[in-house]
Amino acid sequence: MTMRTSFRSGDDDCAAWLTLPPGAATAPHPVVLLIHGGGATHSMMLDQYERWFSTAGFAVVAFDFRHLGESGGTPRQLMSLRRYFEDIDAAIGFIRGRPELDATRIALWGTSFGASHVVATLAHRHDLAAGVVQCPILQGRAPALSAGLGHLMRFTGPIMSDLARGALGLARRYVSIVGRPGELAFVNIPGAYEGWMSVVPPGVVFDGRITAGAGLSMLFYDAAAQARKVRCPLLVCVSDRENLMSPTIAARVARVAPKGEAIHYPTDHFEVYHPPFVERIVADQIAFLRRHLAPRFR
Repeated sequence: MTMRTSFRSGDDDCAAWLTLPPGAATAPHPVVLLIHGGGATHSMMLDQYERWFSTAGFAVVAFDFRHLGESGGTPRQLMSLRRYFEDIDAAIGFIRGRPELDATRIALWGTSFGASHVVATLAHRHDLAAGVVQCPILQGRAPALSAGLGHLMRFTGPIMSDLARGALGLARRYVSIVGRPGELAFVNIPGAYEGWMSVVPPGVVFDGRITAGAGLSMLFYDAAAQARKVRCPLLVCVSDRENLMSPTIAARVARVAPKGEAIHYPTDHFEVYHPPFVERIVADQIAFLRRHLAPRFR
């Protein structure tokens, strides 16, 4: 059963969801902290991972980053790397304040752009037990460059406008995260819009905007470069037909991380969330987590 809760981060609350293992599992439980992709929210299919991981014996914590989804924060749809890391640290603090959760057995799980935050967090925090990433986007510039440098240059005006408006306290300038080919969106390669919307369940309203200025910091964000600093076991689930970033980057991260390992799947960026691949990928992730959230898990 999933419980809706919250934790404080900065001046706002992050909406959070706690799922405990069913039955007679003995507390304190090992924990998987779910970190979603860019602009995505808890309502976008995280419930299936809560169900699978908790059934396997783990407690699961998920949350919406500030400014997104059910969490507080204005302006809305602000993507801030500094705030992302503050929110992740606050989520870990929340876990450590719950007696039913084991503070010594916390694993980070990240999907898509959330994989960058997992790798970057593990690179500077050495008090976590393991990390898992799937369909990872590990360089912020990769999705925007997937449509070419000319496409990226179209964002110069919106980015500068939004930064100026933010500095003056004016309403922000927004752009779309994902769109169809030719549209002004950070990701607009063929199939990306349909793939993105495939993780938005019926009845869920997805706000696909982000403040344009966020794009500037994302372009220089390179979590892959921090992989050698990750000391804990790291599983990289590589999509061999990845269409938002070269899969060789993900494979290199697994190779460079001292305790990294890669499992390859014949998927693109979005197929990992759906049958027939999702159950296979999650089964591999559970097996990895059971090995490394030891010794008391066994």
